Amino acid sequence: MGPWWIGRALFFLLMVPGILAWGKEGHYAICKIAEGYLTEDALAAVKRLLPDSAEGDLAAVCSWPDEIRFHLRWSGPLHYVDTPDFKCNYKYCRDCHDTAGRKDRCVTGAIYNYTMQLTTSYHDSVLESKYNLTEALMFLSHFIGDVHQPLHVGFLGDEGGNTITVRWYHRKTNLHHVWDTMIIDSALKTFYNSDLATMILAIQRNITDDWSNDVLSWETCSSNHTVCPDPYASESISLACKFAYKNATPGSTLSDDYFLSRLPVVEKRLAQSGVRLAATLNRVFASGAKIAVG
Repeated sequence: MGPWWIGRALFFLLMVPGILAWGKEGHYAICKIAEGYLTEDALAAVKRLLPDSAEGDLAAVCSWPDEIRFHLRWSGPLHYVDTPDFKCNYKYCRDCHDTAGRKDRCVTGAIYNYTMQLTTSYHDSVLESKYNLTEALMFLSHFIGDVHQPLHVGFLGDEGGNTITVRWYHRKTNLHHVWDTMIIDSALKTFYNSDLATMILAIQRNITDDWSNDVLSWETCSSNHTVCPDPYASESISLACKFAYKNATPGSTLSDDYFLSRLPVVEKRLAQSGVRLAATLNRVFASGAKIAVG
């Protein structure tokens, strides 16, 4: 069980919509999709690690890292990785560092780190007390979502679209916020009767139908690695260049043409995030060993 302030942070999180990477709805959808692909062993391990406030639901805590970043400021750089302007590629050794130049402090580095914490503690009882595994699970689940948001692997010069001011229909905002929340919010209102469960169900249907031939490749990591965020980051910066930044210059108004052509990208990234999160947790918790908690 996690510390008392996890519950308070979750309560505060519900009170402050619209400040979160992928938005509360996006991260909830990712983890809800993942829950459907967990093995029996992985599901049991996840439920044991979750804080009491989650009531056994991983999706309930998937936005937790967005709230605590304002209290634990060291975690802020772990939500994204900046890449050189207009190169449209990602390289771990070049790009994974914070603004002070400290290596491995970026979203892909964080995914490696929290996967390591869960894996070593799961398989080696000597190390169990070194890490807070509840926090490691929540960070990992969130960051695998973040790395799939194209502008979380955006350009350094515009801070992943944060400094590009645009209008989303009639509302002034920035490009990063469009991709974090506004595309999903508009989709919920336009196509899903403002019901997130309906949107999740539609994405799940696409996974089993339209994308069924892709799922195995989504799940697989090369060389039998437990986790592989680098290809996910490369996909994201490619999509950022092809879709997010395209026709979104400072001062522009983004409306139906942008929304309708970008929504399929967003929904597929949510699907990939969920499938890959589940595959990662299934590999982490693949043995019959038990996690000691407390």
